[in-house]
Amino acid sequence: MQQQIYEVSQINEYLKLRFEDDEFLSALFLRGEISNYKLYPSGHHYFSLKDAGGAIRCVMFKGNAFRLRFRPENGMKVIAFGRISVFPRDGVYQLYCQDMMPDGVGDLHVAFEQLKAKLQEKGLFAAERKKPLPKFPHSIAIVTSSAGAALRDMLRILRKRYPLTEVKLLSVRVQGEEAPAEIAAAIRYANEYRVADLIITGRGGGSMEDLWAFNDERVAYAIAESRIPVISAVGHEPDVTISDFVADLRAATPSNAAELAVPDQLELRQSLTAKGALLLTLMKKRLHQERQKVASLAASRSLKSPGNYLADRRMLLDYTHRRLSAASLSLLNRKREKFVALTSKLDAMSPLKVLSRGYSIALDDNGAPVRTVQALAPGDRLTLRLSDGAAITRVEEITNETAV
Repeated sequence: MQQQIYEVSQINEYLKLRFEDDEFLSALFLRGEISNYKLYPSGHHYFSLKDAGGAIRCVMFKGNAFRLRFRPENGMKVIAFGRISVFPRDGVYQLYCQDMMPDGVGDLHVAFEQLKAKLQEKGLFAAERKKPLPKFPHSIAIVTSSAGAALRDMLRILRKRYPLTEVKLLSVRVQGEEAPAEIAAAIRYANEYRVADLIITGRGGGSMEDLWAFNDERVAYAIAESRIPVISAVGHEPDVTISDFVADLRAATPSNAAELAVPDQLELRQSLTAKGALLLTLMKKRLHQERQKVASLAASRSLKSPGNYLADRRMLLDYTHRRLSAASLSLLNRKREKFVALTSKLDAMSPLKVLSRGYSIALDDNGAPVRTVQALAPGDRLTLRLSDGAAITRVEEITNETAV
């Protein structure tokens, strides 16, 4: 009997059919740790699941991966659902993963922590980028569902606390796949047309999945880029969403957001009344002080007897004039005495005094004194300056001998 010979591809196709006919392998859950994780440009995810005893290759195509609420990472323990089949080209079996969830915690929780870490690293939670809220907002834009109880609570509190504020509703869906895009668009619309001084966005309580629209990256960036201050008011007090971290202020509930957004008119009235009373007290005190000043001036001698006051001022003026005159005369005498002394010193040092004792000064043609015979030559014209005039002379002879 001749043995039949098969092609490799035939065996691979046979094994693929056997795997796919096995009901047990067509839909099963596998628990393991992700390793060798790769995300290809096509959008397909390739990885392995391993445990202490072995490993299995896995693939998750783009359509299934798009529905994941978290991003798989190496070392993450997960539970994967899918079917096991053979890839004929390589002759290896693998898990065709259709869904995946973190092992031990929900996928929403993992997605929340991953997005939180990502946005925190990009600085969207930084305190320095938080904008202050207006103290007395003229208008408030509320981005929420028009059918929710949260809106009614906020409107009731805003009307009660500060009815001067104009409230504008930007109605959006706050749950479902379309909700994140609508919320982000409404916040951007409010900024583009500057519809309000303050934005409140949020919804009432619910499960983590119900509140998931406010954990969306699109909503986070819309809040972060808003030029108008934003209050995030999502769920109940224990509920925390990504929008709470990004917003300029987090409110525990929508009702709390309304309380934080506007002042209380009763407190304002009390404050104004107290300040009015204080102002009245200060005005009365000031009036009392001014009346005392007027009374003091009215009792003063200058107003009662202006003639006497002027007479006293005239006497004071005369006294001051005499003192100034005496001081001026004394100063003038001192200056005159100093001048006479300096004149005497100057006269004593004058060369004319020397001439009066029989001496003369020889001057050259430039009028400069002749100090030495070295500067003279026979025939030079000299001017002899005497005490009572001058004489013109010429040099006849020069001798170096000093006359005794």
